[in-house]
Amino acid sequence: MKKIALAAFSATALLALSACGDAAEEAPAEDTALEAAPVEELPVAEATDAAAEATDAAADADAAADAAEDSADAAAAE
Repeated sequence: MKKIALAAFSATALLALSACGDAAEEAPAEDTALEAAPVEELPVAEATDAAAEATDAAADADAAADAAEDSADAAAAE
């Protein structure tokens, strides 16, 4: 269950990041003569910190789900 949730979260994050990268490269039809502004990229340290925070949040969510599942199992056993 944890691996599935983490995989889904990772896939969602990668999809969101890839979608953001393409938005700055496409110019509107009427502005084709102008060059697009350069895309400012995050330093590797900031991107790594954001990924670590997202992973920690996913781990916390998994722990909460496990605790809820254990509570439900205990209640059902009674």
